[in-house]
Amino acid sequence: MSDTIKHECGIALIRLLKPLSYYQEKYGTPFYGLHKLYLLMEKQHNRGQDGAGIATIKLDIKPGERFMSRFRHGSSTAIKDVFAHVFSRFKDLSPVELKDTEALKARYAFVGEVMMGHLRYGTHGSNSIENIHPFLRMNNWRTRNLVLAGNFNMTNVEDLFEQLVDLGQHPKDRADTVTVMEKIGHFLDTENQRIFDEYKTHGYDNRQLSGIIADKLDVGRILSRAAKDFDGGYTMVGLIGHGDAFVLRDPNGIRPAFWYVDDEVVVAASERPAIQTTFNVPIDKIREVEPGHALVIKHNGQVRMDKVLEPQERKSCTFERIYFSRGSDKDIYTERKSLGYQLAPVVLKAIDYDLANTVFSFIPNTAEVAFYGMIKGVENWLNDHKLAQIKQHPDMDAAALKQLLDQRPRVEKIAVKDVKMRTFITEDTARDELVAHVYDITYGSIRRNQDTLVMLDDSIVRGTTLKRSILSILDRLGPKRIIIVSSAPQIRYPDCYGIDMSKLGDFVAFRAAIALLKERGMGQVVDDVYRDCLDSQLLPSTEVPNHVKRIYQPFSADEISAKVAEIVRPQHIFSQVHIIYQSLEGLHASCPNHKGDWYFSGDYPTPGGNKVVNKAFVNFVEGRNERAY
Repeated sequence: MSDTIKHECGIALIRLLKPLSYYQEKYGTPFYGLHKLYLLMEKQHNRGQDGAGIATIKLDIKPGERFMSRFRHGSSTAIKDVFAHVFSRFKDLSPVELKDTEALKARYAFVGEVMMGHLRYGTHGSNSIENIHPFLRMNNWRTRNLVLAGNFNMTNVEDLFEQLVDLGQHPKDRADTVTVMEKIGHFLDTENQRIFDEYKTHGYDNRQLSGIIADKLDVGRILSRAAKDFDGGYTMVGLIGHGDAFVLRDPNGIRPAFWYVDDEVVVAASERPAIQTTFNVPIDKIREVEPGHALVIKHNGQVRMDKVLEPQERKSCTFERIYFSRGSDKDIYTERKSLGYQLAPVVLKAIDYDLANTVFSFIPNTAEVAFYGMIKGVENWLNDHKLAQIKQHPDMDAAALKQLLDQRPRVEKIAVKDVKMRTFITEDTARDELVAHVYDITYGSIRRNQDTLVMLDDSIVRGTTLKRSILSILDRLGPKRIIIVSSAPQIRYPDCYGIDMSKLGDFVAFRAAIALLKERGMGQVVDDVYRDCLDSQLLPSTEVPNHVKRIYQPFSADEISAKVAEIVRPQHIFSQVHIIYQSLEGLHASCPNHKGDWYFSGDYPTPGGNKVVNKAFVNFVEGRNERAY
């Protein structure tokens, strides 16, 4: 994606199923779990570069000894900084001391059997330590302590906040991280009290009851009661002070979660390849946390999958599959190649099948896999074309046949991302000039005023980088025409489940539709949609339709694409500019098992989505530059 978009977060969970001495003896280190947690987080570095944090729980610790530790850091090198802090306390220990796992566990923080990690991409809010996961809810009873981290965003934060107030609580913040943690914490307290009251009547004393609560605590029941009103996309990982752990996934499977178990470890993460690489396990050993379910690991090592909420239609985020997820995942790789392949016919038509005068390339590097797919589609067409020519001219002489067989798509490395530019310049014009040099080009790769240049991008969100930088840079090569091809469909609607795309006015496809309405004297549509969006804010979420769909209804996708090309084309360049987007049909054909396409279709998986998109339109019309949730 040439536009910079913040998105998603990453989670990691490791539960060691053997005593620490086992890992010391087998792997030569008492820090086996911490080493694996570090790798698991580094292999998901793509999911968060604004901060990171970890937390650990020690099992079977005596009263008076520290059993829970947490450390967070907010920097671009946060993973390294977190683990440097953790391991700094062990650097002066002797080899003998490092082998004494009982002493290490008793004396040092972070030496435990249950551990979580989190990588943060801040879609909103500052990068202060207070905004970095994991979050703690402290209590003097071990079974009432809660550590929570997640990849999530809720559309109904205000409702959740008011529910907490109605319970008599006084939340310190309205953020969804706080409201979610306090909601789960409330039912954790309730479950503790239920078990206490039930077994107190059997004559157990309070010391005995502490152990009974730890054994009987029903994590699935807690999560079912807490999450019944959640409206959003989420994968949450939680630790309870005595050692229970869980990974909770939303009923539509919007956010990803994978897990693996053997006789040594239980592990969960946002990315499947991270588990494969870190633990050297084949793909068929890794499972998904099913939508609406929670992976529950009891403090005694028992592992189960609890249905917490009724699963809904699977709406896994396709935008994540187009761009955000690691391309090394088997399914992601296949889907991205297919996205490119689906575009080949429309690209060939756009260049009038003139491969001799067309150069193909891609920008940025993350578009490379889809580019392979597009070139494969072009090659297949070319092979069919060659075969047809040979059948039509069976007496073709050797020279002509060789010339025909030598035809290939012209593929070049056109754009190269240069060093990251520092934004110390404050003047707008000067800053734009600086941004224009983020990419450089391969001079001499294009025949001036003759070749068409086809550049594949993952997606075109705002169009800002195209207008301010990329098109001007490509124009230096002197192509007759520049065709920008997006492997994603037109992004028309905001996200409200964890990706930083919440403002309608940011989307170039939306701006194109608004411009077309004005040009064609259809401004009344904007007024009507605005009125209906305002009225919808007073309705329950379940009764709210997506009124913003009507903004796009008068126009074909090609009309909007043409207007996008006008908007993003800088006036000073000489090349013609053409924009091609993936179709919704092509998206669905490439990702048949993942139907979360609300960015493109406006079909939100939860009721809160429609309310958010309507509020986003109200904000746009009223000129409020703020997110709608």
